[in-house]
Amino acid sequence: MWKKEFDTSYVGFMKDGAQWLVDNTDIKLVGIDYLSVAAFDDLIPSHLVFLENRDVILVEGLKLENVKPGIYSLHCLPLRLRGAEGSPIRCILIK
Repeated sequence: MWKKEFDTSYVGFMKDGAQWLVDNTDIKLVGIDYLSVAAFDDLIPSHLVFLENRDVILVEGLKLENVKPGIYSLHCLPLRLRGAEGSPIRCILIK
């Protein structure tokens, strides 16, 4: 995430994986510690699956390397931007 060069080999969802998650789970938030939850080769289709019904919230660019395993409460504090499809947010984990 913090390298100067963009790495296209990061792990992300393909369209069929995103569709499976939406159809077979009750997950409401997907977060990732890189720039996109969608795989580089499938950016638009994967995002459309997640955002189609606005049932799944996507959080990208998380800094997770110092988070120890456990159960947390996650609070995401977005900026309210009129007419925007996304927003910068501050995420807070509470153990």
